[in-house]
Amino acid sequence: MPFLVQRGDLRDLHDKVVAGDRLSEADALRLFASRDLNGLAALASVAAQRKVGNRASYIVNRYLNYSNYCILSCQFCAFARKKRDADGFELSVDEMVQKAREALALGITELHIVGGLHPSLPFSYYTGLLQALKGLDGRLQLKCFTAIEVLHLAWLARKPVRDTLVALKEAGLDSLTGGGAEIFAPAVRTAIARGKESAEEWADVHRTWHELGGRSTCTMLYGHVETVEDRIDHLRRLRELQDQTHGFTGFIPLPYQPENNDIPVRTPPSGFDALRTIAVSRLFLDNFDHVTAYWVGMGMKLAQVALSYGADDLHGTIVEEHIFRMAGGGAPQAQTEAQLVRAIREAGRVPVQRNTHYEPIKVWDAEPAAPGDPPTNRSPLLEGNLATA
Repeated sequence: MPFLVQRGDLRDLHDKVVAGDRLSEADALRLFASRDLNGLAALASVAAQRKVGNRASYIVNRYLNYSNYCILSCQFCAFARKKRDADGFELSVDEMVQKAREALALGITELHIVGGLHPSLPFSYYTGLLQALKGLDGRLQLKCFTAIEVLHLAWLARKPVRDTLVALKEAGLDSLTGGGAEIFAPAVRTAIARGKESAEEWADVHRTWHELGGRSTCTMLYGHVETVEDRIDHLRRLRELQDQTHGFTGFIPLPYQPENNDIPVRTPPSGFDALRTIAVSRLFLDNFDHVTAYWVGMGMKLAQVALSYGADDLHGTIVEEHIFRMAGGGAPQAQTEAQLVRAIREAGRVPVQRNTHYEPIKVWDAEPAAPGDPPTNRSPLLEGNLATA
């Protein structure tokens, strides 16, 4: 990449990336400080190409929230409600099963389930929910619960975190979600999520889950009151935990939605910031195979561009998203599989349908049969998957 070598501010970092050397926190700070967005894209593309080649993935999934009642009052959260609020909700197991049954008919392979810390639902509700959903189809992958939900469930069950996770796994849990990480720096957590779990508690839940053979994703909520140094500290902690467990399947940076919450932010995350954050994340998190451009938070067009800045995944069809929309996010509720495949193709990547663990289910041809044609020319990698059941 000769044009990059000529850019003096990034030349030595270019050489480190090409050699596969690990970047330091000081290197990451320089990358965040660079205004050379094209240079960052080129560097991140080298790292992404090494991991995934020219492929970019998506998942056919549905989001379900069992309730938005929550005992916490995180300042950044527009989703949570108290029992006294008229727009609070909770779904019975039967209602959740019906929504899942409808989603299965659409070909989903994953249910992504989170909710508030409900003040009165018993632990048996959660294990019964997992068992009922798994009973619909044993191949359906259940990606459920944030670390703070797991801590809440451990309190409900009066069990240690490890025993709680074992019980959830036996009931059908396939993967933990990465939510709730926010920013790990204590001062930032106090400012945006007072009363929530600490960074150490979040890490302990995921470490324990990984030790039990489970996999999970991880996140970073950026663009509020944190500094660039706080972001780098957050990424460093994730990289160190991944060195220990190798249990994270992917990293998902989440741009803060400033509209409907109690944290005043003068300048919300820009497109420039979103792209450089993805690029730096790809470069710094050298032990992560996958970085997701979360279209719900970024919008599909910017997420599509992010595939040239180190991202290799657009997340999923989702169907029903509440948390970002209630915070003021303007992206649509859902994307069809055809829209995701088309967006990946337009970015010059080969579309891959994946499962919860980022393992390929189907690889599509690089180009559609004709301009405007729907994607019907995929070639199966795994037989009998839910998308064709």
